[in-house]
Amino acid sequence: MRPRPRGYWLCVSLCLLAAGCAQNPYVLQGKLEGLQQDHLALSQRYQELQTRMTTLDQDNQEQGQLLAQSLQQRRVLEDQLVAVREQLTGTTAQLATLKESSGEVEKKAEMLAASAKRRIGASISANSSQASSLAPFDFPGVPSRIDGDVIRVELPADRLFQPGGAQLGPDAPALLDAVAAALAQQYPDHLVGIEGHTDSAPVNNSRWSSNHVLSVGRAMAVYDYLAGRTRLTSKQLFVVGHGANHPIVSNATPAGQERNRRVELVIYPERLGGR
Repeated sequence: MRPRPRGYWLCVSLCLLAAGCAQNPYVLQGKLEGLQQDHLALSQRYQELQTRMTTLDQDNQEQGQLLAQSLQQRRVLEDQLVAVREQLTGTTAQLATLKESSGEVEKKAEMLAASAKRRIGASISANSSQASSLAPFDFPGVPSRIDGDVIRVELPADRLFQPGGAQLGPDAPALLDAVAAALAQQYPDHLVGIEGHTDSAPVNNSRWSSNHVLSVGRAMAVYDYLAGRTRLTSKQLFVVGHGANHPIVSNATPAGQERNRRVELVIYPERLGGR
């Protein structure tokens, strides 16, 4: 057998030495401690990740709840917006109808007034020579008075109309029917003016631009009823609106204002056909 080189035995010795060190307890203990530290660090990192994931889940749940609430509130607001738009559309339509109705009342009043002027002309002025031809009008619960050659029958507005308006109330038909029957019997063919009067308080109803317009509207309501449902005919009736220009008493008290709110049926001595 050939002798080994000196370097060969040196390498073998080093390998044996390394193998012996790997089996050294101190070396193994150091490796174990390093692995334990790595495991602890990994456990801490895992715990941190778990905590963060839990926090994110909670945040996601809260965000989901907030989103759901926001969507619900949005739907409610959208429904409210639709309702407001519908109300606005309805209010606009009502306002247009009221304006149109008010204009029709004014036009109709003007036409009736013009027609009355054509029919009676200057003869509607006071004529004392005919005053004796009109017998006094006496009807229980309805005031009347002689004014020159005419007779004025006072119908309280509070018994005829809803407050602030020109729509006949539930008690108006009975009163108008009774008074019209008495007038038709006592003055069957005399001219009868329907005069609307108000107190001096400002008008609060948007339909009526002034007390004059309100007085015309009320006189027109009485005209329509008398001409359409009683023995008095449209040919002998005409309409006038005075507003607050002719109070009977002072408007300084509620009682005075109530007295001044009225519709007067004015019986003239002139008759249909000029008799």
